[in-house]
Amino acid sequence: MTMTWWCLLVTGFMPIVCAGISKWGASDYDNGNPREWLARQEGYRRRANAAQQNSWEAFLWFAVAVLVAMQTGADPSRIDGLAMLFVASRVLYIAFYVADRATLRSLAWFAGLIATVTIFASGT
Repeated sequence: MTMTWWCLLVTGFMPIVCAGISKWGASDYDNGNPREWLARQEGYRRRANAAQQNSWEAFLWFAVAVLVAMQTGADPSRIDGLAMLFVASRVLYIAFYVADRATLRSLAWFAGLIATVTIFASGT
């Protein structure tokens, strides 16, 4: 499950990337009160912040699924493949969210959910 470990690391950084997207290049960014500043944003900045929040939520479930799969003896190569699918779906999810492509975003989210549930259920 070496690839799975890398996928966990990448997935853990996704919310931070989303936060960066929401703040990048903003001349009025308030580092003293970032949450209030983000709450006032519109357009892609607001969507990137929403993607950040969802990425934290998705990371929790993905990490738990990986731990359960490891504890229950799931096939490592199967989990590696599903973990890569999860990462790909999350990258697409973020891209579609920032680009305001709601239907595609929902499809990418659903693919990530299916990958997570499948990882969870993969143990023997």
